[in-house]
Amino acid sequence: MAAVKLAELRVLANIVEDLDYYQLLEVAPGATAVDVRTAYHSVARRFHPDRLRQEGPDVVAAAERVAKRVSEAYAVLRDPRRRRVYDQQKGGGERRLQLVSGGAEADRQVSQEREGKTPNGRRYITLAHQDLARDNLKNARQNLQMALTFEPDNAWVKSTLTELKEKLR
Repeated sequence: MAAVKLAELRVLANIVEDLDYYQLLEVAPGATAVDVRTAYHSVARRFHPDRLRQEGPDVVAAAERVAKRVSEAYAVLRDPRRRRVYDQQKGGGERRLQLVSGGAEADRQVSQEREGKTPNGRRYITLAHQDLARDNLKNARQNLQMALTFEPDNAWVKSTLTELKEKLR
């Protein structure tokens, strides 16, 4: 491996904890899933510890630190739910997302959308779930429209309402 690459690895290993996941994978925050995957494979290949075994234990240790964080970044950015949670936390200055808590937070957000965040939103969403279980699409549509008045940013209500409108046409 060229000396410049070893120097790059050493610098990166020293600052790896200060970089966010997008910087680690060298992608823009708006990158697509394909861009994230391509970038991950490129960066992972470049800094993989097995490629550097002959360079000595200090270089291998640096490569392992970088590879671990690159894998962590990919695990978060490839999953849309985790990525959304990470982007929200990153706005608060967080550079890392614990995968277990990130998954739990993403599950909580999905659950909140499916069940509602406000009392009236929850009431109409519950009624819509009941109507959907009984295959009463017209009533489900009406209840989802009411839920949308109380929770205009609820993505689940919006998408389910759109699907129902298509089915009822």
